[in-house]
Amino acid sequence: MSLPFFVYGTLRPGGTNHDRFLRGRTLREEPGRLTGAVLYEGPGYPYAVEEAGGAVGGELVTARPEAYADLLAALDRLEEYVPGDPRNLYERVARDVVRDADGTAVRAWVYLAAPAVAARLRARGVRIEDGVWRVRR
Repeated sequence: MSLPFFVYGTLRPGGTNHDRFLRGRTLREEPGRLTGAVLYEGPGYPYAVEEAGGAVGGELVTARPEAYADLLAALDRLEEYVPGDPRNLYERVARDVVRDADGTAVRAWVYLAAPAVAARLRARGVRIEDGVWRVRR
């Protein structure tokens, strides 16, 4: 399933991983928001956690078709995501993301905090109240 990606942390424009992973591999990058999720501070990067009523700001990234498979594999490695691995920090899931430009919903891959990480964050994490992670260098 070739879906766009929703990025909300170091892969956003100006972020430490944007150019390394996305430069030359995308057709477009457009502002969007993931509803039904909130954002927490992590150790140099954020975590999105599903929660009703919240929204996370970021970019909807559409990969070039010829770069899609390589980009998907590279992002899975970056996020240390292995399907079914209980040690994952993130899980890659398909969710609807709303384009800021026109309000349309687009199905996209999103890396959400894995269940054990999400539980720890809900218990004692630092929530980013406005749902927008400020790019840090």
